Amino acid sequence: MNAEFINPFINATISVVETMCMVKSVPGKPYVKTGTKAVGDVSGILGLAGEQTGSFAVSFSEPCILRIVSNMLGEEITTINEEVEDAVGEITNMISGAARKELADIGFNFDMALPTVVVGKNHSISHMGRGPTTVIPFSTEVGPYAVEVSFTEK
Repeated sequence: MNAEFINPFINATISVVETMCMVKSVPGKPYVKTGTKAVGDVSGILGLAGEQTGSFAVSFSEPCILRIVSNMLGEEITTINEEVEDAVGEITNMISGAARKELADIGFNFDMALPTVVVGKNHSISHMGRGPTTVIPFSTEVGPYAVEVSFTEK
């Protein structure tokens, strides 16, 4: 996958998670995903349409998302619940919005969809793009998460 499509998602993820969730993220080496199994325990998935069609997902381990949502809400959250699911949807929207802005700045425009949140160990993520799915793993002091991006270039 073209780095010009991946880098805006990396930049947006680092910015949103650090600014809104007060968690520092370190990106790992991107790789091509095989299969549909999610990296994390709760995932936000959002379709993208425009000059290219595709989708984006962010998938958090349980310890990571519990700390992130606790930081966002200013109270200790100990289980994945409706508040966590809502927060994952909001985080997905914020990352997508920031990435789409950066993509628009280089000439690629995408329409926004509503995110879907999936919860559960070993859940699957099926992307809209027919191209390969690139996974960018992130590490934090509170656990891992990953971003997945898949596009069908026209």
